Amino acid sequence: MTRLLYGRPPAVFDPPADAVQTSPLIPGSTPLDTIAPGSAEAVTVYAPPGAVERRHVLALALRALRPGGRLDVMTPKDKGGGRLKGELAAFGVAAEDTPKAHHRRCIALRPQAVEGLDAAIAAGALQQVPGLEAWSQPGVFAWDRIDAGTALLAEHLPPLKGRGADLGCGYGALALVALRSPAITELRLVDLDRRAIEAARRNVEDPRARFDWADARTLGTDDLDFVVTNPPFHDGGQEDRRLGQGFVRAAAGLLGKGGVLWLVANRHLPYEADLDAAFRRVRLVEEVSGYKVYEATK
Repeated sequence: MTRLLYGRPPAVFDPPADAVQTSPLIPGSTPLDTIAPGSAEAVTVYAPPGAVERRHVLALALRALRPGGRLDVMTPKDKGGGRLKGELAAFGVAAEDTPKAHHRRCIALRPQAVEGLDAAIAAGALQQVPGLEAWSQPGVFAWDRIDAGTALLAEHLPPLKGRGADLGCGYGALALVALRSPAITELRLVDLDRRAIEAARRNVEDPRARFDWADARTLGTDDLDFVVTNPPFHDGGQEDRRLGQGFVRAAAGLLGKGGVLWLVANRHLPYEADLDAAFRRVRLVEEVSGYKVYEATK
């Protein structure tokens, strides 16, 4: 029997060290939806904040568990913790609910019969989004819309050429715009979220595209001609400006001399010092509607 872990719970919850990691946000992990039904003896879940995504993960965990298997789920009180016990009850699972370290924690044994798993799994699965004309999945950044920052950057992108990368590519919206330029020879789409990469593979059907499930900040060096990015600035629902600053430094490492970074960011985010430190020339292209677009040349 297998023990599974989804996500990285705080150490106070004593997550099992020997469990198989299944989070799509940890490169190299095993997809939870590929676990054979009834094959796990225990599943520990650090539940995501989005309701549809969370129910999807809970349903997959319950499907993977054998009857009598132990489910241990926790999530911050202000990110779905108050609804956790009720969501499990809707599947026919009676859970013990306790507060701990600003979280709610539910522990239960999987009953012989559960209900509603297929519907919850389907609702949170990779899907074609009506009106978006693209594949995406709940949990992916801006999964069911064109993010305003991405749209602004796409509006200002010039025809790019040579080899490049889209760091934090999401489901591929910006890559599709960039690849309109016939002078691009290769575009590397990089994202920390496996679901985003799977969606992008379906949406970006261009032989010049390459796909990389990885943390953009760990890619090392290259000699690229351009990088485009709408970097993240939230981690686990909390603002973390170091994420975007790390993307700026990563882009500088990937670019060759004369290479260009095109970046969009929320107006309040302080990336200017990092841009000035890593690039020879930095130009503010646009500042509107709470966003700013930069062109930076190495």
